[in-house]
Amino acid sequence: MGSFKLGKMTLRSLFKKPETIMYPAQTRYQPEGLKGHILNDIDTCILCGICEKRCPTGAIKVAKKDGTWQIDRFRCVQCGTCVRECPKDSLSMNPNYPAPAPKKSVEVVQKPEPSAEEIAAAQAKEAEKAERIKAALAAKAAREAAASEAQ
Repeated sequence: MGSFKLGKMTLRSLFKKPETIMYPAQTRYQPEGLKGHILNDIDTCILCGICEKRCPTGAIKVAKKDGTWQIDRFRCVQCGTCVRECPKDSLSMNPNYPAPAPKKSVEVVQKPEPSAEEIAAAQAKEAEKAERIKAALAAKAAREAAASEAQ
C-alpha cells in the first residue's frame, strides 16, 4: 500500500510545476511589506550615532572621527528602528532581497572628503553667521546704551 502512495506522489511531481525556484538566477516575488535591507545615503548622513544607539542588536557602528558608518548585515534583524530614528532621513529600507554573500562581512561606508566648493560654501556660511552675531551684539550694546542714557 505504501509503494502505491509513493508512486502516485512521484508521478504527480513529474508533471507538476516545481515548488522551488532557482534562486540566484530567478528572484522570488516580493511580498507587500518586505523590509529588505538598510541603505545609507552617506551624503546626507551627519554621523550623529543615533542609529547605533537605537539598534537593538548592535549591528551598526558609527565613527564620526574617521567619517565611517558600518553595518554588519548578519547581525541586522531589519526591524527598521534605525530608519525611524534617523534625524536626517539618510537611512532607508531597500525592499529587495540582499545579494547572497559567500562569507560574512561588514559593510563600511566612508564619508567623502568635501570638495573645494563645499569648503568655500561652509566658510561663507560661517562668515555670514559671524557677521550676524557681530551685528546682534552691536545692536544689543546700542540698546543698553540707549537704556542707560534714558535713566
